[in-house]
Amino acid sequence: MTSLDASLDVADKHVTVAGLGVSGISAARALAGLGASVTVVDGGSGEPHKERAAALEADGISVRLGDAETLPEGTSLVVTSPGWKPSSPLFAAAAEAGVDVIGDVELAWLLRGPDAAPWLAITGTNGKTTTTQMLASILRAAGLRTAAVGNIGTPIIDVVLEGDDAYDVLAVELSSYQLHWAPSLRAHSAAVLNLAPDHLDWHGSMEAYAADKGRIYEGNQIACVYNTADKATEDLVVEADVEEGCRAIGFTLGTPGPSELGVVEGLLVDRAFVENRQKSAQELAEVADINPPAPHNIANALAAAALARAYGVQPSAVREGLRAFRPDAHRIAHVEDVAGVAYVDDSKATNTHAAQASLAAYESIVWIAGGLAKGATFDELVQKSAKRLRGVVLIGADRALIAEALARHAPDVPVVDLERTDTGAMSAAVREAARLAQPGDTVLMAPACASMDMFVNYNKRGEAFADAVRDLAAETP
Repeated sequence: MTSLDASLDVADKHVTVAGLGVSGISAARALAGLGASVTVVDGGSGEPHKERAAALEADGISVRLGDAETLPEGTSLVVTSPGWKPSSPLFAAAAEAGVDVIGDVELAWLLRGPDAAPWLAITGTNGKTTTTQMLASILRAAGLRTAAVGNIGTPIIDVVLEGDDAYDVLAVELSSYQLHWAPSLRAHSAAVLNLAPDHLDWHGSMEAYAADKGRIYEGNQIACVYNTADKATEDLVVEADVEEGCRAIGFTLGTPGPSELGVVEGLLVDRAFVENRQKSAQELAEVADINPPAPHNIANALAAAALARAYGVQPSAVREGLRAFRPDAHRIAHVEDVAGVAYVDDSKATNTHAAQASLAAYESIVWIAGGLAKGATFDELVQKSAKRLRGVVLIGADRALIAEALARHAPDVPVVDLERTDTGAMSAAVREAARLAQPGDTVLMAPACASMDMFVNYNKRGEAFADAVRDLAAETP
């Protein structure tokens, strides 16, 4: 993929940056600051693109809009934003010209100094952001200078360029896209939280998707953290080429074995980073310290704790960090109780794996689902969740796929199929859900689909749900 090494020197070279988003802009500015002649290319040409282009051009960076396929003449390196597919014509042109293509994470890694902060890296189909934020909270509780970076927060290139002495350690969330374009990355320790079909249109196959996720373990120094409930994550550890002495560390919602973290009688315990892991365990925190204490979130906390312990963090900091952590909006967030029914916003559940974890957290559910399926199928999700469903309200472009799975595997569950795909459909969905719900139920908006058929992003979808719930509450005696 690339023949570059850690001696990357871009001064006086022509570098093309693919993409005018946050990471592309960060990469362009960083490269220009290092003396490169930079051209940013993007297929868009709307007003937002023109505004961003003007800002870069004011700093002497060239921008080409409306053409994402042609390689600028004289290019010696391409730095791509994460979302660009490997099959993009621009990269085919680069390959034909013998020009390397790397991602923003790879660029950041190559620009690190010799004494740069080590990376504790996290990936997985779901839970990456929450786990990374939990880890950062634990590291801060330990008195360490850290930041949650990568696929969240501040662009990782900006953080790296702050200098080697700016941070002690970084909590780094990495998507499969970013890992695909980061062959040189070598983390202190890393975790793959779970693996389920996602972004297969980008990767081409589940095997390719898993392989890109598995890159996060390559060259790990201390610990490869995996999910004992998801054998595919352990398989990636087995296949990884790591440094001598690096350990495989499992996490489980059950009682942990040696070299694992798990749960015993409401306590998070460590049997990996203790002196006698065959016979002893270290209490780290209580399940009650986790917000919210849903099963998948307990798993996230265990993975974060494992990475922190791999870095040498004391048990007390794990407890303090988990207690201090507050999840982002639209992640299994309780909105309000109305007439004895809880309304929960998990708009971030944009695929079936995330929705399944969300549905597993409640006993009796009226489920609001639908949107863009991204090639997903829903039979397994419905089969595993059918016994929890009081009713289902379907919205969005691909709702028929979920309706068909419900007809096959949960034929007795009432289903409301809303044909509307305008943003106002969310208010109708909430009202239909309220009609189906009984006191003690949870109305759960965990769509299992992307949002872009009806909303700008999952945040806007979640806000629409919360607004509709508050309107319902205002009208309910």
